[in-house]
Amino acid sequence: MKVAVIGFVAVLLSAGPVLRGQTQPPPTPAPPAQATEAPAAAENVTSLEAHLAKQKKTLNDWANLSRYREANAGLEAPAASEDRVVFMGDSITDGWGRTHGKFFPGKPYVNRGISGQTTPQMLVRFRPDVINLKPKAVVILAGTNDLSSNTGPETLEEIEGNIESMAQLAEVNGIKVILASLTPVCDYIKPQTGRRPPQQIVALNEWIQSYCGAHNCTYLDYYSAMLDDNKMLKKELTFDGLHPNDAGYEVMGPLASAAIDKALGTTASAAKQ
Repeated sequence: MKVAVIGFVAVLLSAGPVLRGQTQPPPTPAPPAQATEAPAAAENVTSLEAHLAKQKKTLNDWANLSRYREANAGLEAPAASEDRVVFMGDSITDGWGRTHGKFFPGKPYVNRGISGQTTPQMLVRFRPDVINLKPKAVVILAGTNDLSSNTGPETLEEIEGNIESMAQLAEVNGIKVILASLTPVCDYIKPQTGRRPPQQIVALNEWIQSYCGAHNCTYLDYYSAMLDDNKMLKKELTFDGLHPNDAGYEVMGPLASAAIDKALGTTASAAKQ
């Protein structure tokens, strides 16, 4: 009898929801896909494809020797009286007169900057982009992208070694060497100091200045002229906290001209005349 009662209770319990007219709620349908998902996915794919293409190009031509190959071939040898000067550098040089500022109108100066480059890349292309152009002087502005590890981690000693190697190559080929300080950075517009710590910029600049004093090179001090009271790049001289704007290049231009005159002795020659 007890077994029968237990069985009856079990049947009632299992049939309870049905007897009370209750059913399990249907599963909540997934929200419809947002209309913006497809465009966003397409944009991500496009961005990835562009990044992969850039990386493939870098692997095929790490130093970007092809960038100026045609221009170099079409550049005639300078006349004996021509004071040709080559500017070797990264995006700060590359953008000079191309995106911002004026690049020495009327002067036989050659821009051989390549955006994003580090000192080992510049060292590889130093012969075709500087030596073979037979300038009287070279202005080298390099190192900021090394600090941000654009082509991998580097010590300050390694960066200094690459700059010294470029200077030595120039000197042995009769080219006057002008080594520029790194320009300061700031976080006023977007974060920059994390990737390029100001103390490392100062340390590298101190070495560059010391090297110039010991090896008869001309030191070009952009840094001091572009620094504000907070030891940062003046906000009015940049559009992103790293690269100069028109006003920034207006500060840099006369400083570069004075350094070139000093290296070539043109100021003294003009005074004698």
